Amino acid sequence: MDLLNLKYKSELTIPFDYKGEIIDCIVKCDFLIEDLIVLEIKAVNELYNIHRAQAMNYMNLLKVPKAILVNFNVKNLYHEGHETFVSRYFSQLK
Repeated sequence: MDLLNLKYKSELTIPFDYKGEIIDCIVKCDFLIEDLIVLEIKAVNELYNIHRAQAMNYMNLLKVPKAILVNFNVKNLYHEGHETFVSRYFSQLK
């Protein structure tokens, strides 16, 4: 991402706020790109709902419009190795 001059953060610790109270737990997303996209990286036999929930939760906690979940343990990354999620913040983009 440095070659593309994209601003990103890796292993970003996300504050976990529940009903106005900060919960003492460590939640980290793999990458936050341009403060707009959560990128979660996996290398598993199959993506499960827990992986999808993790990406969507990070997206909502960070209040960003998009999350991409990538699984590198596939034969064809383009066709079967990624899923994209959009949050309610997507409609606020201009």
